[in-house]
Amino acid sequence: MAASRSDFGSLLHAWRDRLSPADAGFTATAGRRAPGLRREELAQLAGLSVDYVLRLEQGRAQHPSAQVVGALARALQLSRTERDELYRSAGLLPPRDATIHTHVPPGVQRLTARLADVPIGVFSADWSLVWWNAMWCALHGDPETLPVAERNLARAVFGDGPAHAALRPFRSEREDDAFAASIVADLKHAVSRYPADVRLARLVENLRDASPAFADYWVTATASQHTSDRKTVEHPEVGDIVLDCDVLVVPGADLRMVTYTAAAGSSDAGKLDLLRVTGGRTSPTLP
Repeated sequence: MAASRSDFGSLLHAWRDRLSPADAGFTATAGRRAPGLRREELAQLAGLSVDYVLRLEQGRAQHPSAQVVGALARALQLSRTERDELYRSAGLLPPRDATIHTHVPPGVQRLTARLADVPIGVFSADWSLVWWNAMWCALHGDPETLPVAERNLARAVFGDGPAHAALRPFRSEREDDAFAASIVADLKHAVSRYPADVRLARLVENLRDASPAFADYWVTATASQHTSDRKTVEHPEVGDIVLDCDVLVVPGADLRMVTYTAAAGSSDAGKLDLLRVTGGRTSPTLP
């Protein structure tokens, strides 16, 4: 196991040096000595402390959790094969094919990094938020302030924990119940694809117990994928902002890339520009 931990640190360092700052959404300034990402940049992307990343690379921090390894794999934009190697070097089994994947392919991360002006969040099949950009934080608040288990859209809509408490008010152009019903229908679709996924089963069980509305929808909804929408987000800084919310499915990865845009020249586009400048950082949410 000591050799594995040494390998883990070496892999982490090598893959950090390999990743271009621009591909990770950072500006490479003149005089930059690091060939790839700095430790503080990797720590920021993975939601870890710089000291912990240093101790992992030096082999002084042992037994990183699957959650930590997954976050590092996403931050480093590893391929599936490389991700599995990182898990094994940490003494962990890679995620099984029968379970929901949270790995964001490098191409998707490069694409989203280049769309910095658009609020983007990437969700796994159970609607857990696994990646987001600065504009997502400006519009919805920083998900880092929520526990990892609470970074889930279904928990935000139907739960009674921190995600629900932080949910920023919004209105859908659909009928009042259509948005909520479509999230439940999408979860039903996920259960049909991942019947062995323990985390997904626990999520559904918890929400059925916590929310009579979720339980009712679960009985009546037909399994189907959640699609695009038009929403009015009640933002504490800029007021109501009307945005097209598009849900783009990533082929082969079973991920959903959710984007918010407004027509060029509109007052809503102006509000997005203002959020880009101010950061709009208040309370976190996941609509």
